[in-house]
Amino acid sequence: MDDLTKALSASFAVSKEANSTAAPHPRMAQYKTKFSVLEQSERRRRFLDLQKTKRLNYVNHARRLADGDWTGQEEEEEKKNSDDDGMEIERKRLPKYYANQLMLSEWLVDVPQELDTDWLMVVCPVGKRSLIVASKGSTAAYTKSGYCVNRFPSLLPGGNRHNSAMGKDYTILDCIYSELERTYFILDVMCWRGHPVYDCPTEFRFYWLQSKVQETDGLADIAKRNPFRFESLQSTACSTEAIQQALAAEYNFNVDGLLFYHRQTHYTPGSTPLVGWLRPYMVADILGMEVPAGPLTTKPEYASHQLAQIREHKKTSDHVRPGELNGHYELEHLSTPDQEKGDCSATTQIRGKTLRESRMES
Repeated sequence: MDDLTKALSASFAVSKEANSTAAPHPRMAQYKTKFSVLEQSERRRRFLDLQKTKRLNYVNHARRLADGDWTGQEEEEEKKNSDDDGMEIERKRLPKYYANQLMLSEWLVDVPQELDTDWLMVVCPVGKRSLIVASKGSTAAYTKSGYCVNRFPSLLPGGNRHNSAMGKDYTILDCIYSELERTYFILDVMCWRGHPVYDCPTEFRFYWLQSKVQETDGLADIAKRNPFRFESLQSTACSTEAIQQALAAEYNFNVDGLLFYHRQTHYTPGSTPLVGWLRPYMVADILGMEVPAGPLTTKPEYASHQLAQIREHKKTSDHVRPGELNGHYELEHLSTPDQEKGDCSATTQIRGKTLRESRMES
């Protein structure tokens, strides 16, 4: 998986996370910056061409994530952790092997001409992106940075000691965790019951995920062997009518934003222009379509000045603001801005309770 990431980054410049969703939308930035990038549409084409030529060992990669077996790489790292005198440097071992395993979006800047035919949209809840690994009778939740924040039983294949099948069954999912709902909303699937689907198109992965979740009884119910709910998010076509219906619908969660997936993209860890991100209130201005009046499309107060900037910079959208000065792309809350976290205080208050309860039930 590292080979693909390096190949993508080396093949062309992306100016330290181009269109990172950790920064404001480029069309809404209040000033221009010195960072410029290739047009997003051109980078999409290159990503699609590159994935056709890359054939990595996804079976081995998924097994390593499931088993936690990084033999060989550990020995190489130990050599790097020794100084010139042969004395080992004591340092906190970082969770490097489980870091950067999630496929991350960019702001949808250049709207694809084939949006209505070649793309799918997912309405996403407010929450934390989580890498879920169910293996050897236990289920682990990792942050995007690779830290294991919880371990519990689940009804996912391989997720509890009653369905682990001697370690042969394991499941790897891309989820958004809502603490208030005590639910892992499944955004994407990388491996199910030992069968990796990293190199399958989005359209197939989404279809396969829905069918497998429907076949697994009890995932959406809280029980001793399943202390957290698992619910798969639904995708929809990106026609004007479908997007309008999605924006007018009611959801059993607080909506954070919209993810747009190219139907043919493989699951590639790291930021990619083949997955776009918009806030619901941006749809009218960015996609240029009429939207129904409602809670999702109501512009927040802070957006008034930003939306004026859309009109000002619409013809010069080749500049982006870097996510952070150090170039890192740390986004645990799926690009929820700080000023919008006021209604999430209750979530923070119950965080410790949620984790303690899950460990007690496991």
